[in-house]
Amino acid sequence: MKLLFDQNLSPRLPRRLADIYPDSVHVREVGLRDADDADVWEYAKLNGFAIVSKDSDFQQRSLLYGDPPKVIWLRVGNCTVETVEVLLRRYSVAVHTFGLDAGKSYLLLP
Repeated sequence: MKLLFDQNLSPRLPRRLADIYPDSVHVREVGLRDADDADVWEYAKLNGFAIVSKDSDFQQRSLLYGDPPKVIWLRVGNCTVETVEVLLRRYSVAVHTFGLDAGKSYLLLP
């Protein structure tokens, strides 16, 4: 599953997680550093990414529009890059299963 990391997450995450989420990118890498949510949504939709964010806005958008793109909402608050990395590694099976589930538009990770 290709992940598009939102601006509120570290740009180091795609590299740190490349072994289990290959081809993932941060919004900065694709020219969306200051883009609004609609532009990030459209980019993810057109390019086959799931959006990963700590912001509830994408979760709300997924309820309104469905998928694609899928949304992974991280409910972790302020935390280290390592904490987010460990979380996405711990739940990698759930994330990949979610990517295959046509009936779900968002995944909430604690």
